[in-house]
Amino acid sequence: MAAVRSFGRRAPALSARRGPLLGLLGGRPFSSAALHNHVGGSPTLAASGATLPNVNPADGSLVSEIPRSQADDVAAAVAAAEAAAGPYGKTSYAQRAALVLRVAELMEARFEEFALAESRDSGKPVALTRMVDIPRAVDNLRFFAGAAPFLPTAAHHMDPPMAALNYTERSPLGVVGLITPWNLPLYLLTWKVAPALMMGNTIVAKPSEVTPTTATMLAELVAEASAEPAFADYAPAGLMNVVHGLGPEVGQALVADPKVKAISFTGGTATGAMVGQTAAGRFAKASLELGGKNATVVFADARDNFEGGLTDLVKRVTRAAFLNSGQICLCGRYGLGQYLAPPRPADTFRRRQGEWRGARGRLVLA
Repeated sequence: MAAVRSFGRRAPALSARRGPLLGLLGGRPFSSAALHNHVGGSPTLAASGATLPNVNPADGSLVSEIPRSQADDVAAAVAAAEAAAGPYGKTSYAQRAALVLRVAELMEARFEEFALAESRDSGKPVALTRMVDIPRAVDNLRFFAGAAPFLPTAAHHMDPPMAALNYTERSPLGVVGLITPWNLPLYLLTWKVAPALMMGNTIVAKPSEVTPTTATMLAELVAEASAEPAFADYAPAGLMNVVHGLGPEVGQALVADPKVKAISFTGGTATGAMVGQTAAGRFAKASLELGGKNATVVFADARDNFEGGLTDLVKRVTRAAFLNSGQICLCGRYGLGQYLAPPRPADTFRRRQGEWRGARGRLVLA
């Protein structure tokens, strides 16, 4: 009920003392800070002034107040992205790659700030954000900066009497909407931001309202890089915009906006169905990565390939299943194994699971 009551709070005015976030995180406590939207290269509050609480799930402490944005806030962000789309869409792959690589450099230079912020938002151990979330976010930026210029294209001739040449041309779409979940907030956001920027598009991002901080931090880095002399001539303000809030109030408005030419959504299947239906209704491109888990397949000779034998095998597979509390699609939800003579892996797996008290979920063995 405390969270419901806080919905009516009004956000404090932005000030040098409260932001920007990257300065705020510089070694000082990060509780009860005011988080902002990022629109047109500048911090903004929700037009209504309403806020939502951002709580650290590990200890229940208040991390920040975030804007409870509405459709008019989304429209402002889309307008900023649309204004930037024209000049940015004319840039070359080399120019875009230089910008994205610079953002990766800035993130790496502030590695610890991002790791701490991701840990506070999600409640996961900071050791995990240092090991997985932030390194992979940096890697995503660098990967797409290097890969995008070499995307395959196709061309083929038509026989006479047409005697024409058909070829594929890749052109920017314009404004794209990116909606990301809470399990790997920055990791999955960079997985969308980097290819969007590399293909010449501009962005309106809606992160999960329970893990919002690093999205704004990333937008600040994009704005910082864009303002540097090397990029200022072709990277206008508004390349990346972030609007915080609830899915029905912000996400739905973003998906329904006719100026948003494509939507990339990662999240639950039920929400994804609504996103797909809305996007299809106006023939917008949509990419949906929805719920689901893979299986871990254990072959009969697996225990012979680990120095510790069956014990080592079980330890590794169980740890993989519960990494990040099991909240990754790559964490094996099911174990599928060939029959082995006793001791059987299934028996050892079950004993191992009993040692992981408090772990969320179960590794189901077939």
